[in-house]
Amino acid sequence: MTIQSRIEGMAAPLPIANLDTDQIMPKQFLRRIDKAGLADGLLYDMRFGPDGEPRPEFVLNRPEYAAARILVAGPNFGCGSSREHAVWGLRQYGIQAVIAPSFGEIFYSNAMNNGLMLAALDEADVEAILADVSKPENSPLVIDVASMSVRSKSLTASFTLSERHRRMFLQGLEMIGATLAMQDQIHAFAATHWQQRPWLKDIASTTKNRLA
Repeated sequence: MTIQSRIEGMAAPLPIANLDTDQIMPKQFLRRIDKAGLADGLLYDMRFGPDGEPRPEFVLNRPEYAAARILVAGPNFGCGSSREHAVWGLRQYGIQAVIAPSFGEIFYSNAMNNGLMLAALDEADVEAILADVSKPENSPLVIDVASMSVRSKSLTASFTLSERHRRMFLQGLEMIGATLAMQDQIHAFAATHWQQRPWLKDIASTTKNRLA
């Protein structure tokens, strides 16, 4: 993950309530054995028709939103199944952040653990931002993670993050990196644990050897 304190760039309006992970990443794109190529599946049934041709009216297919790096969405974005592929697809497509009134709980955790910034704002603020970004000339946004604020053409709004998620993003860490950053404390805890409970150390291999 890249260390950064803010995300800025073009935002695309996607005012759809309850957009679930099955729509964000359809099931046919889950058959891959790795993460490669998931950008192709992002919002596939919205981006493409039954004949596989792009739908010109869909916002991400419109030339004026081709450089969009932020989505401004409806409430309960990312509800549905715990499909981490939805987050990976958004990231591979180039989406760095999503702004919405609310998010699916599991999607929220998956996103924040994979470096996709989610900013939950009051519904009235999201509506105001949607009005701004619905005009391409007003679509640039700034999401300042350090101050936890979103700035559009017409307003500045605040959002909240847990300190863990805020620190992970500002330091460019995903879950493994965040764990490794605490390895001194982990080693110290382990040393104290084994000192206080030596009979538990290597109990599985010790028992196996005795039985053998």
